[in-house]
Amino acid sequence: MAKEDYYATLGVARGAGADELKKAYRKLAMQYHPDRNPGDAVAEAKFKEVNEAYDVLKDDQKRAAYDRFGHAAFEQGGGGGGFDAGGLGDIFDQMFGDFMGGRQRRGGPRGGADIRTAVEIDLAQAFAGTKVQIRVPTRVACEACAGTGSESKDRSAADTCATCHGAGKVRAQQGFFLVERTCPTCGGAGRVIRNPCRICRGAGTVQRERSLDVTIPAGVEDGTRIRLSGEGEAGGPGAPPGDLYVHVGITAHEIFQRDGANIFCRVPLRMTQAALGGEVEVPAIDGSKARVKIPPGTQTGDQFRLRAKGFSVLHSAARGDMFIQVAVETPQHLTRRQRELLEEFDAEAKTHASGSPESEGFFAKVREFFEGAGRG
Repeated sequence: MAKEDYYATLGVARGAGADELKKAYRKLAMQYHPDRNPGDAVAEAKFKEVNEAYDVLKDDQKRAAYDRFGHAAFEQGGGGGGFDAGGLGDIFDQMFGDFMGGRQRRGGPRGGADIRTAVEIDLAQAFAGTKVQIRVPTRVACEACAGTGSESKDRSAADTCATCHGAGKVRAQQGFFLVERTCPTCGGAGRVIRNPCRICRGAGTVQRERSLDVTIPAGVEDGTRIRLSGEGEAGGPGAPPGDLYVHVGITAHEIFQRDGANIFCRVPLRMTQAALGGEVEVPAIDGSKARVKIPPGTQTGDQFRLRAKGFSVLHSAARGDMFIQVAVETPQHLTRRQRELLEEFDAEAKTHASGSPESEGFFAKVREFFEGAGRG
C-alpha cells in the first residue's frame, strides 16, 4: 500500500509554516497517543505515521527533499544504475552530511532512532512543576544476547558485509543524482553477524514498551520540548541509543489565562461594587489568596497589578505578575425594591452630574452630530 502524503497525514497545506505544522502535530499526537488508546493497534500505527510525517516536514532540508522527490527521497531501494559502496562517498558526505537522517557513521553500527511523544498537564502543574509517567513503545536491547545480536553474546562474532564492504551504505545512480541509502544487507552496521540471536535475529534490539518518569520544570510553557538523552530507541550492537523528545501541552484553565510569565484573571464586579469601591478576594496560581482594593468608579477593562504573583521564569529567579481585569456586571432579574432604587438613582442622575463622563461626552457628540446634519 502506498504511503499517505505527509501533508495529508498532518492535515495541513503544502505551504504550511512551522507554527501550523507544530500545532497540527501536537493535536494529532495527543489524539493518537498510546496512553490515550491502550491496546488500540490502529491508533498506535497512526501515532507512528504522524511522528514520521512531522519528523520530515519540520526539518527544512528533509522537507525540501520530500517536496521534490516524495517518499522516494527517504526509502531504500529504487531504480537506476548499480550500487556502489565507495567512489564519490567522501564528496557526498561533505555535501549532505546527516541529510538522510540517523546517527549512523561510515563503517559503524547504526545508532538508535530518536522518539517523540507528548504529554498534557494543567496550568497549576506548569506553574509548580510536576513529574509525569509516560509509556513509550520503543526498541530496547535484547536480553537474550545482551544487545550484541550474536547467539554467543560476542560482539566480535561478525564478518564484513559483502554488499557494502563495511561502509554501511550503498549508492545508486538515478539520472545525474547519486542517492545514498542504508545497506539492505547489514542494516547500516557494515558487519554481518555469523550466528545471529534467535530472539532478535541479529538486530541486538527488540520491540518493547517502557515506562519513564519525566520531570516537568516549574514555569514550562505550552509547546516546550524536553530532551531526555539516551532514552530513545536502542542502537544496533555496540551503537548508542537515540534520544527521547517530550512535547509538553498545557490545558486551558477555568480562571487564569497565561501570557509568558504573566497571569491574567478576569474578575466580575457588581455595579454597586464598582461604583462604591471596596475590596475583593481573588485566588492566585500558587494556591494562595490575595485582596485587591477596588477604588470607587472602577470601569470595565480596568486592570490591577499584583507583583510577582505570576509564573517563574525558566532558568531565572524572576517571576511574572498577576493582572486582575475588571468586568462590571449589569444586574438582571431585579426585585421590585431594587428597581425602585435604580429608578430613583436614574432620576437623580438626570438632574445632577452623574459622574459618568464617558456617557455624557458620547451623547453630547451625538447631539452635535444631528444638529450639524439638520443645518446641512
